[in-house]
Amino acid sequence: MNLSNALSDRNSRREMLQVGGLGLMGVTLPRLLQAEESATAKGLNASADSCIVIFLNGGPSHLDMWDMKPNESEGIRGEFKPISTSLPGYQMSEHLPRMAQLAHRSTIVRSMHHGVNNAHAAAVYAAMTGHDRGEIGGGAKQTDYPTLGSVASMIRPPKQNAVSHVVLPYITKEGAKGPPQPGFFAGFMGRHHDPLFVLKDPNAADFSIPELTLQTGVSAERLQARRALFDGLDTRVAARVESKGMTGLQNRAIDLLTSPAAQQAFQISSEPDSLRDSYGRNIYGQSLLLARRLLEAGTRLVTLSWAPDANATWDSHSSNFVKLKKTLLPQLDAGVASLVGDLADRGMLERTVVAIMGDFGRTPKVNGNSAGRDHWNYCYSLQLIGGGFKEGLIYGSSDKTGAFPARDALIPGDIVSSIYHCLGIRHDSFIPDQLNRPHRLVPTGEVVYDLLG
Repeated sequence: MNLSNALSDRNSRREMLQVGGLGLMGVTLPRLLQAEESATAKGLNASADSCIVIFLNGGPSHLDMWDMKPNESEGIRGEFKPISTSLPGYQMSEHLPRMAQLAHRSTIVRSMHHGVNNAHAAAVYAAMTGHDRGEIGGGAKQTDYPTLGSVASMIRPPKQNAVSHVVLPYITKEGAKGPPQPGFFAGFMGRHHDPLFVLKDPNAADFSIPELTLQTGVSAERLQARRALFDGLDTRVAARVESKGMTGLQNRAIDLLTSPAAQQAFQISSEPDSLRDSYGRNIYGQSLLLARRLLEAGTRLVTLSWAPDANATWDSHSSNFVKLKKTLLPQLDAGVASLVGDLADRGMLERTVVAIMGDFGRTPKVNGNSAGRDHWNYCYSLQLIGGGFKEGLIYGSSDKTGAFPARDALIPGDIVSSIYHCLGIRHDSFIPDQLNRPHRLVPTGEVVYDLLG
């Protein structure tokens, strides 16, 4: 379903924003109540109201960021030096100086692993949904397990008129000419629960979302009149035209078009230049700033996919250290540190999960391809900040070369389950697909209470 088409047949294809569903749309009340009863439980109090997933698509090198091995041979330790962090006894890469000062606020897991080492699509899917189906690659399918934001937007829709779930700034492809990666869509929940995809560069001088602006000659009152006309139709007639008429998706579209908060969220140019500079004047830094603005406007979950395609950024088979040093780590360092500081200054960090993770790590041994590192699913790291995760926790450890977990190994389903728990959603609940067949929300994995405050 496209927002522009939902509002007017006169909109041209050039004006269409590439979007999916906008949250709680198209689901019937009985199914919603059934899902809420199953997915929430008495006494399960949410420690977070929102979440930002910073997905380092392609596989960030844990050995050159979070889990350095300075005492190993050059072929393993690599070119970077460790630096002290704000957490005594723990070190990070010299090229993450600002993130190093967030260690005392963070849970850092150094013992992740899963069953996918070759296909990015399958590894991304496992990391984003908790469904590890092995090396089954390919593009997104309607039978996939849903991503975090799709579930959160159904179970905990925004209280105000807001875009409930956003993915930006790319629909990442599996290779430059490949299909969209799985893991970012609603899957078996149905397309009406897909995110809003914002596929424009927030760093561009002319950044705007005209599709969320009322067209000349179409007033808010006129849109509300259209809604009232549809609402007044006989229920039986409405049921027959639901797929073509004023559906739940279209009603939400009207809400967005008449909501000042939703309109203002995308006006990133209103931010001070100094703040925008601190995030980094690049597509990813400004996307993180936009994510913060969306959360302020009521968005439940924002996912940033850090690559136009799986091989474009963090997939450092060649020139690993050059790419990390010159571009990737400085951009990540500025963006994450500014985001966390910004959320804290606004009193939002306590109720917001910031998850920094990727599809897998990189090989302990540096290869001969201009000093690159290859895929490595057997051990990798990630970082979680705010929203109920413990502060100053280094969880698990790897062996001496960073090749395998040495202690407290975790799988993606454990992390996804723990994030759901923070959002007040039961990871072991059952949610229906489009044929009302029940599926366990996270098929494999449990809440790791040791990660939680």
